[in-house]
Amino acid sequence: MFFKRKKSNLTEDTDLTRTEIIKLIAVSTQPLKLQGLNLKGIDLSGLRYHSEFGFGLYLREANLMGANLMGANLELADLSNAILHGANLFRAKLMSTRLDGAVLTRACLTEANLLTADLKEASLMGAFLYEANLIGADLTRANLQGARLEGANLTGAFLCGANLNGARLEGTILERADLTNVIGLNK
Repeated sequence: MFFKRKKSNLTEDTDLTRTEIIKLIAVSTQPLKLQGLNLKGIDLSGLRYHSEFGFGLYLREANLMGANLMGANLELADLSNAILHGANLFRAKLMSTRLDGAVLTRACLTEANLLTADLKEASLMGAFLYEANLIGADLTRANLQGARLEGANLTGAFLCGANLNGARLEGTILERADLTNVIGLNK
């Protein structure tokens, strides 16, 4: 099922409500595609959905705490300042996604594709980023304390001022990464 943005309605902040999205997921027999919808500030905490979720979705300040978005396609989505604490984003497609200021504490981003994602000032404390693709990602001033980055690829990533205290980096590729003023990295 494919849903396009509704015509502008000045009385609503988002194009769909939480209830409408849950109903669509429940009745959908095909992957649900919510391309380009404005879901700013929506509460989708605990959502259980995997597959095509929403290329280019506007989810700024949304609450996706504990959501299961395993394998979701969120490429080019705007998740700035969104709450994704404990979310399951295993193998999610997050290429060129805006996650600046997002809360991803204890989130599972194992094998996620975050190619050139914007994670400036994001909180990734205790996040699981095993074998994640972070090539060219911007992690400027991101908090990665205690994050599990084993086998992650951070080639050409920007980690200026990032906090890596207690982060696990075994097998992590940091080739050509900008490590200026990184905290907690034994060089």
